[in-house]
Amino acid sequence: MPRKPVFELYQDAAGEWRWRLVVSNGNIIADSGEGYRSKQGAKRGIKSVKNNAPSAEIVVSDRR
Repeated sequence: MPRKPVFELYQDAAGEWRWRLVVSNGNIIADSGEGYRSKQGAKRGIKSVKNNAPSAEIVVSDRR
């Protein structure tokens, strides 16, 4: 049975907290992109993604 997607919380080499979203095949499809000073800060980042992106639109950008 495939496992469910999970948000993993971890500390990086600098001691900052980060998160990554890992899907059933083990691929990381999103990450925090920045370190947080506290675990709570990283958890707030996860909550923000969950709350703000469920119906996010797709736009094509010229930024590279």
